[in-house]
Amino acid sequence: MPGKQRRVSALAIGVGIAAIIAIVLVIVLLIEWLKPGPTPPVVPGPSSSSAPPSSSAPARPESQPASCPDVEVIAVPGTWESKSTDDPLHPTANPNSLILKVSGPLQKAYPSPRAEVWTTPYVAQLSNPVAIPPDGQATYQVSRTEGDKKTRAQIEKVYAKCKLTSFLLMGFSQGAVIAGDIASDIGNGRGPIPSENVLGVGLISDGRRVPGEAKSVGPNPPGVGAEVAFKGLAIGGLELRGPRAGGFGDLGDKTYSLCGQHDPICNEPKDIFDANAISQTLPKVQAVLTANSHALYATTKDWIYEGESAVQWMNGWADGLVSKAPKPKHS
Repeated sequence: MPGKQRRVSALAIGVGIAAIIAIVLVIVLLIEWLKPGPTPPVVPGPSSSSAPPSSSAPARPESQPASCPDVEVIAVPGTWESKSTDDPLHPTANPNSLILKVSGPLQKAYPSPRAEVWTTPYVAQLSNPVAIPPDGQATYQVSRTEGDKKTRAQIEKVYAKCKLTSFLLMGFSQGAVIAGDIASDIGNGRGPIPSENVLGVGLISDGRRVPGEAKSVGPNPPGVGAEVAFKGLAIGGLELRGPRAGGFGDLGDKTYSLCGQHDPICNEPKDIFDANAISQTLPKVQAVLTANSHALYATTKDWIYEGESAVQWMNGWADGLVSKAPKPKHS
């Protein structure tokens, strides 16, 4: 075989092997996500690209009904942290839900009408896409679609009556993708409310994370969310959609995205499918999987900032926003 042909063949074989390794890594990662832990692991959430543009915001009134909260806190739990039938005002589906560790103290500190804390009740499941036989769980696509629809419906319901109410959105893992998708739509003028009505957005372990699109404190690793790294992967109801169109738009300065160094949901090598970089990305993926910290945000083992865990930091951040939020006149 001529030298040139041998080189071409060797290159083709090398690219093919790299592609196979990448596919195996994806399957390994999927299975790793599904391993039980102190708090069950989670994956990303729904796409916002199909959301219809919102109509022009009406003129803001001078007052609103007395039943309207000053602040509507929207908390979206992660996988296996909620149920479709849960009570959104008094959730009990999973008392150990990580996002409840943030929203719970707010609910105690700011009773209605200063703040209403509403927790999205959705199936919050993730079927193993490679399980044989199927494990009986709802698929990621079904789960995040329900979470997205219910969250949007609540925001629209409150805003329809309470034009002066401020909104605070937060979520963890699958819930962070859901909350982040809605925030992206709002910030880019295609969401259910005007961006001026949003106090802030807090995301912990966002599966569609792209460094620089939101503010960050703590580790802020260089990788991207799993949905971004594995964009286009569709297997068994697990559809990964890549980065958000337009990022967070006008809400970029109001959005905080927290991610640990060893969390495979929000910190994957962005060039994971680059055959030329596989020798560098493979060790990175292995290191993240080995020290998977996805369930540890209530601790300082992998995420720490000025001595606080991600939960503690977000507690303080959210409390500060609610305490300083406007107090609309009531009619």
